[in-house]
Amino acid sequence: MTSPDSRPVPERLQSEVTAGRGGAMTDEVGVITGDLTIATSPLPDGRAQIAIQYTGAEEWYTLTGSPAPLPPGGLAALHTDVVQRVRHGGAAQAPQ
Repeated sequence: MTSPDSRPVPERLQSEVTAGRGGAMTDEVGVITGDLTIATSPLPDGRAQIAIQYTGAEEWYTLTGSPAPLPPGGLAALHTDVVQRVRHGGAAQAPQ
């Protein structure tokens, strides 16, 4: 996949983070807390899928609000925003 300016678009960005008080809200199991891994993947419609898991686990969950629209800064900006939201906690969700 390439962007309009011909630079390659990352297939997926992934970060490990410790959730702040109140954790992150998922569609499947509600709030999860502790050490988490966040993966942000672009979709062909200008949005991105945001998955989250307990670090080291096999199961991935959908961060509530995902898929989320890509901001002007692209996938990296969205991923950074989501990581900051989860670090803050408060049942973090994807930006709308």
